Amino acid sequence: MQALPGFRDFLPENCAARNYIFAKWREVARSYGFIEWDGPILEPTELYKKKSGVEIVDQLFNFADKGERDVAMRPELTPTLARVIAAHEREFKKPLKWFSIGRFFRHEKQQRGRLREHFQLNCDIVGENALAADIELLALCIDLLRAFGFTEKVAVVRISDREFWTDFLREKNVPSDRWDELLQIIDKSGRESPENTRAKLGELADPVLAILSEGGKSEKLERLVKGLRGRGLADFIDIDVRIVRGLAYYTGIVFEVFDRGGKLRAIAGGGRYDNLIQQLSDGAVSMPALGFAMGDVVLGELINETAKAREKMQQVIAAEQKIDIYIVIAKEERRADALAQIQELRDRGYRVDYALTPEKVAKQFQTAEQLGARLAILFGDEWPQLKMKDMASGEQQLISSKDLVSRIGSELPR
Repeated sequence: MQALPGFRDFLPENCAARNYIFAKWREVARSYGFIEWDGPILEPTELYKKKSGVEIVDQLFNFADKGERDVAMRPELTPTLARVIAAHEREFKKPLKWFSIGRFFRHEKQQRGRLREHFQLNCDIVGENALAADIELLALCIDLLRAFGFTEKVAVVRISDREFWTDFLREKNVPSDRWDELLQIIDKSGRESPENTRAKLGELADPVLAILSEGGKSEKLERLVKGLRGRGLADFIDIDVRIVRGLAYYTGIVFEVFDRGGKLRAIAGGGRYDNLIQQLSDGAVSMPALGFAMGDVVLGELINETAKAREKMQQVIAAEQKIDIYIVIAKEERRADALAQIQELRDRGYRVDYALTPEKVAKQFQTAEQLGARLAILFGDEWPQLKMKDMASGEQQLISSKDLVSRIGSELPR
């Protein structure tokens, strides 16, 4: 039996890499004052239809549960966030700065950078209209990249403004019911030939392609870049009005994160969605909001392809997988005494291991070395004295069993 297509087994090394990513996500998000929350993995399928239309069903793992409810395994978190905020927004001071790390599922063809299940960081600011919130969110996204060891030469954040395009379409007297269709054509223009894009745009082809070739001008985006420049983060930013994000619920500034080499799919993406909470709450609650998501699959690929980032991760993982102390039991009559000391050391927060069954002393020291133990403590003929060995230097010394905890505290301060 093998894992289902698009799903993963996490062996210890893979799990350590995943935990490294999670730890960085949490560390940086919390440094920005974001607090963690989560929602259920199962939601009513109707919630996703309401946000994205009935066509979303083809991408869902959905089924009828034992209560004959049509439910789906979550493909994203934003609809759940909107539902939760609509129900609880009076309980919290605004703006809300929330983040979540969760597992998500999409029933679609797997390919490089896209699986049928993945983990994802979501960061959202709810209840703030000001451009300062957009700047803060982008700064958080950039600092996440920096935390993994990526520089502006490795990763780029491409920003745009959907309002730039809706203003353009309004000036051209394009009916609003065609806006989403045209925005999706613009969004895909970088992945299609100019001829195909021109054919799809029709009479708007010349002005749109002219804007795309010239780069477009947006006073709002210039102010955003200026705000990031003041923080020393603007080198990560490229203004690219081609980025409009295909999802219809975005209303303002949008962005996507890519590797500079252009080899991978988007690492992260998001933007402002001021109307979604009102839409999903049937008008009961109206709050401005913005957010982004960063998945672990493409991020993991970029880490492995970037020497500095890969080395940084490997160093952290190696340190996390090492133990502090290995207890060597040379005499079985000393096992009860050793176990009592092991428990006390673990209670004090040390990572301690030992042989569960009798083994030769040489093999126990070999295991201590393999596990990366910093100290080995020998329970043997010298009892009530113990032999303490520094595994790095090889230096050994006799200590009283009564002084073991205090001596270890001086050698390995917590």
